[in-house]
Amino acid sequence: MESTLWVPAVLILIGLVGIVVPVLPGLLLVLAAVFIWAFDTSTSAGWWVFGLCALLYVTGMGLQYAVPGRRMRAAGVRRSTLLLAVLLAVVGFFVIPVVGAAVGFVGGIYLVELGHSRDRYAAWTSTRAALGAVFLSIGIELLAGLAIATTWVVAVLVTR
Repeated sequence: MESTLWVPAVLILIGLVGIVVPVLPGLLLVLAAVFIWAFDTSTSAGWWVFGLCALLYVTGMGLQYAVPGRRMRAAGVRRSTLLLAVLLAVVGFFVIPVVGAAVGFVGGIYLVELGHSRDRYAAWTSTRAALGAVFLSIGIELLAGLAIATTWVVAVLVTR
C-alpha cells in the first residue's frame, strides 16, 4: 500500500477516535487527511472530493452547535448558564486531563442552575438535558466524520 493511501487512512482513523475522545480536533483532522490525499493526487476528482468533504465538514459543524443548543434552550437552560458552563469547561480542560471539559461543562450547568432555582430536581433536569446535548453533539460530529471517511473511501476505490 502506498503512503498516499495509508497516511490519510491513519489520519482519518485517528481523527474519528479524536471525535469520541475529545483530545484532538477530530473532524478537522479527518478533513485534513482528505486534503492531503487530494493534494497528493492532484486530480480534479481529488479536489472535487475534497470540496464535497469540506461541505460535509461545514454542515456537521453547523449542526453540531445548532441542534444541541436548541434542545437545551427548549429544556429551559438559559444562555447565561451555557456561557458560564463553557467557561467552567475551559477551566476543567486544564484541571482534569482528557475528560475535564465535559466534567466542567456538565458540572457548571448543574451548579449554575442550582444557584438560579435552588431546586435540585430542576438543576438535575437541566443537567440531564445538557448531557443529552453533549452526546448529541458528539454523535453529529461522528456522523459527519464517518460521512467524510466514506466519501474518501468511495473516491479512492473509484479513482483506482
